Amino acid sequence: MENPDGINSIYQGSPPRLEGVHIHEVGLSREGPLLRVRFDLPDYPAHAPRAWQLQGFNTVQVELGFGGLRGVEISGFSTHVVGDIALVKDETVQASISSNETSVRAVADIVYVTKMTAYLNGR
Repeated sequence: MENPDGINSIYQGSPPRLEGVHIHEVGLSREGPLLRVRFDLPDYPAHAPRAWQLQGFNTVQVELGFGGLRGVEISGFSTHVVGDIALVKDETVQASISSNETSVRAVADIVYVTKMTAYLNGR
């Protein structure tokens, strides 16, 4: 990942797991070209930022951008997608999202965090 500093800071050097994430959005843009994936992490940080604590937030949401997108395959989608994200880096980044309802496979030049926020999830 090109810019892990924010995640490393919030999760204190222990990257959060990407299994059991709640996928909110998968989007494509011709600028880049770019694949965006927005999801809730399954685990809230033990030492969340004070502002998040004061607001009572309980869920971290991350958006990843896959720049220089070389290929993407999307199969199925649903209103409640819970799945696993796997990232493999060699000359390119291979990404896969798999759940019972959805499958996304992508190859890109880079992956980076475009946004990281927190909110109060009432589920």
